[in-house]
Amino acid sequence: MSGCADDKGIVVGVDGSAASRAALRWAVEQAHALGVELVAVHAWEPASGFAPYAPVSARPTPTEQRARAAEVLAATVRAVFGPHPGTGTHAVLAEGPPARVLLQQARGALLLALGRGPREQGEARGVGPVGRECLRHSTVPVVVVPAPERPERPPEGRRGARSLHTAGVTRGHRTNRNARDRAIDTR
Repeated sequence: MSGCADDKGIVVGVDGSAASRAALRWAVEQAHALGVELVAVHAWEPASGFAPYAPVSARPTPTEQRARAAEVLAATVRAVFGPHPGTGTHAVLAEGPPARVLLQQARGALLLALGRGPREQGEARGVGPVGRECLRHSTVPVVVVPAPERPERPPEGRRGARSLHTAGVTRGHRTNRNARDRAIDTR
């Protein structure tokens, strides 16, 4: 890393969504290219607001909620890296509002990576409330990575990590297959 013990490399927000998996994939490539560590962060808050008439058995305990949050983080990391994330990759589970947790974890980092959900029909792509808060208050650069346009499927014979080609990235350049296909079809 750059010699500063406080540097965290790249921090990426993880919530289990396709967008956060895309951000994690992008961030790991950047971390490897820069030779820095990667910190995958999942923030969780205790659920509240259950109806007073809801049965007590339907209300998860804080321990159960924390266990579910830990499983979301672990499942997302496994989906991207497979069973062995490798050295230089750390997973952090933190209790608190997601934007606040991500901003705290990103202090001293090279950058913060976040996923952006898929575009709804007729709407422009935008970042959600956590992303907007991070963009407003971050002291480090924030990179917003879009969710894949197509549903994710692991390549044949492999589970977990995807190749750059299947992720739509080839030798550092993003490809737009739809535009290329349209150009071919219109000749």
